[in-house]
Amino acid sequence: MTALDARPDSPTALRFPQGFRWGTATAAYQIEGAAAEDGRTPSVWDTFSRTPGKVRNGDTGDIAADHYHRLDEDIALMRRLGVTDYRFSIAWPRVVPTGSGPVNTKGLDFYRRLVDGLLEAGIRPVATLYHWDLPQELETETAGSPAGGGWARRETAYRFAEYAGVMADALGDRVATWTTLNEPWCAAFLGYGNGVHAPGRTDALASLRAAHHLNLAHGLAARVLRGALPASAEVSLTLNLHVVRALSESPEDRDAARRIDAVGNRIFLDPVFHGRLPEDLVRDTAGITDWSFVEDGDLATTAAPIDSLGINYYSPAVVAAGTSESPSPWAGAERHVRFEPAPGPRTAMDWPVDATGLHELLVRLRDELPGVPLVVTENGAAYDDYADPSGNVKDPERVAYLHAHLAAVHRALADGADVRGYFLWSLLDNFEWAYGYSKRFGIVHVDFATQRRTLKDSARWYAEVIARGGLEGLDAKEGGGEA
Repeated sequence: MTALDARPDSPTALRFPQGFRWGTATAAYQIEGAAAEDGRTPSVWDTFSRTPGKVRNGDTGDIAADHYHRLDEDIALMRRLGVTDYRFSIAWPRVVPTGSGPVNTKGLDFYRRLVDGLLEAGIRPVATLYHWDLPQELETETAGSPAGGGWARRETAYRFAEYAGVMADALGDRVATWTTLNEPWCAAFLGYGNGVHAPGRTDALASLRAAHHLNLAHGLAARVLRGALPASAEVSLTLNLHVVRALSESPEDRDAARRIDAVGNRIFLDPVFHGRLPEDLVRDTAGITDWSFVEDGDLATTAAPIDSLGINYYSPAVVAAGTSESPSPWAGAERHVRFEPAPGPRTAMDWPVDATGLHELLVRLRDELPGVPLVVTENGAAYDDYADPSGNVKDPERVAYLHAHLAAVHRALADGADVRGYFLWSLLDNFEWAYGYSKRFGIVHVDFATQRRTLKDSARWYAEVIARGGLEGLDAKEGGGEA
């Protein structure tokens, strides 16, 4: 699909371009379960979730949505919804259990069955190599790194590139799109900065090292993928870029927004697309590091060309001059920035609902990254869903949320943003990281006691969107037709 083809059919009818990719997305640790089966070894999230007080109710991903054993059922659900694409992640410790070395054939076989099942159902596989489940052995290993193991250690980036090669050799002939990393900001700053995600460390230096080594891992893996995949395959990266708005036009509040943009967005955008570190970020973090862990040639590696950029968006943030809570994920900004409540209704995550932020972000990237195709790789909302006595799951708030955000994507297309697809988060209710099973993002309700799947009204509504090729004739209150 060319940039010309990416224009919406009609700015008023809310039809999307022919060939627009309609998908849904999941992550391995959040849905697969089978945490100790068929050779899989612990990831940092297995360890973290077993640490008292880290995950709500002591929940773990041991069983999750049991996708490992219900693969055929879940593919049938996707086929029923009519999705054209499915974005899934591969569990590194399932296929390379120690993070490096011998490959686990049984683990590879699971992903072969997944990909083959998708293709048989007419669904395009979109694979993400890393969605936060680092093999625990790599986190435990600390040799040669003053900031500790895991992503704070440079060697992990090279191990990731090896793993990328394993997966490309196994599935490169069948997977159309390969995403190296999902949301490296979360892996670096929630995992190593304020410790609310695995591995649960609170070390500003380690978080900055991790961010760089994730960028390096992306670049190294992109080169490996290019050498192993067919020319038709796409190589991508997914970022959760922050839409940051200053509370006022005062110089202090505007500087607060600049600081968050530096450590939240440009710490990835600049190395990946321009082969450089943001100068203001280096100044902001001078009290933490001199960035000497960035070696000669690293920034040329991080800037390996990619075919598209994935964007995950949920809500905007409002900031002002002030001080953040400690420990903070905002290395170099924590003593200068405070976060203010954003206006608007809230989801069950207490996140504000504001679809204008998605349009704002897509238009920004249109201007800053001309020629780079964009894909909305995650967008959705958690609400307090439940099955009523008749077995129905009504979720009108989610339908309204999705309608508003798809309209924002359509508006961005009309404004010239080259957006190629939309992946709804998430297919299934799942293990929601530190929130355990207390938050439901799925359009398919999962009864975790029985693993029964039930289509929510939002699933039927999304199926109707896909069938119609957009929002024409649908409003934000309709539950869609039969699915």
